[in-house]
Amino acid sequence: MALTRDFKETVAARVQNDPAFAQALLDEAITLFIDGEPDTARLILRDLVNATIGFESLAEEIHKPAKSLHRMLSASGNPTMSNISAIFAAIKRALKVEVRTYVSMA
Repeated sequence: MALTRDFKETVAARVQNDPAFAQALLDEAITLFIDGEPDTARLILRDLVNATIGFESLAEEIHKPAKSLHRMLSASGNPTMSNISAIFAAIKRALKVEVRTYVSMA
């Protein structure tokens, strides 16, 4: 039986090698968060943190303990708006991307 790669390793490798994929994950996390699905958004953010900046560097950047950040971005996490905003901003800087928002008139 062939060895397979861990899902998180695959995501991390793809984020590192495919900027469009990384941007799409960030966009999806933002969309999910805005559309009332924060649980899934947090898990995508967790994968992005692991694939980019890492929890230790994120902790230093936003002045929060790494252990607290792990809890915030867990399935049952409950980060404050200021923490989630800081996390989005740090990932955005790590990816060197811009985030554009669009208003739907539907």
